[in-house]
Amino acid sequence: MKPALLLLSLLSIGSLTAAEAEAPRAFIDGTGPGWRSLGAEDFKPVNSAPDTWSWKADGLHCTGQPISVLRTAKEYVNFEMVVEWMHLKPAGNSGVFVWATPGSIEKLTAAGKPGLPDGVEVQILDHAFAEQYKQKNPKKAADWFTTNGDVFAVRVKLNHFEPRSPNGSRSFPRKNLSKGAGEWNHYYIRAINGEIRLWVNGEEVSGGNGADPARGFLCLESEGSPIHFRTLRIRELP
Repeated sequence: MKPALLLLSLLSIGSLTAAEAEAPRAFIDGTGPGWRSLGAEDFKPVNSAPDTWSWKADGLHCTGQPISVLRTAKEYVNFEMVVEWMHLKPAGNSGVFVWATPGSIEKLTAAGKPGLPDGVEVQILDHAFAEQYKQKNPKKAADWFTTNGDVFAVRVKLNHFEPRSPNGSRSFPRKNLSKGAGEWNHYYIRAINGEIRLWVNGEEVSGGNGADPARGFLCLESEGSPIHFRTLRIRELP
């Protein structure tokens, strides 16, 4: 029997579910020509504590304290990036800043105080954050964020892709694909000519275009909860 007919036959008798029959997602794993790993030598401190970030054999660990960032040693314009991350506690918050402005980085470094830079944030938020927010803010709607890969401008310009948050300030994911605390998630970020797109666990979900500026540092965010990063890889594009 031909493979296609065999698959239809198995589905018809219930031996395979539709989900089991789906083709695997086309993950971009950061390997191939032009890709390279990002390590300790590729990053510089900004406004974190000495023990906020630690490089170990299994990747980069972050305590989450204080609210701060770790920036790349150089600025980037067009690139592809792969980031694998795992929240170590429920309700964890973190992110990747794209095209963080040198001016805002300089201010944070000089002040040495908690804070985040100007740029485009690709959010990394655990699902339990939404429930925690509702408990702390019972009179406020928790409809201005999601926990599946929001992309949004922080004091810079960006035309956010649909669907958007109610006030239009965020690109909301088209699918809910993030896994919860204690599980690994895979982000593929593509940033070209002021356009940024995010894939979560193998599928494109959110982004925006018309970013201004469209050049700057890349930053990893420490925001109150421990997180583990691994497989940090990048490929610069013309």
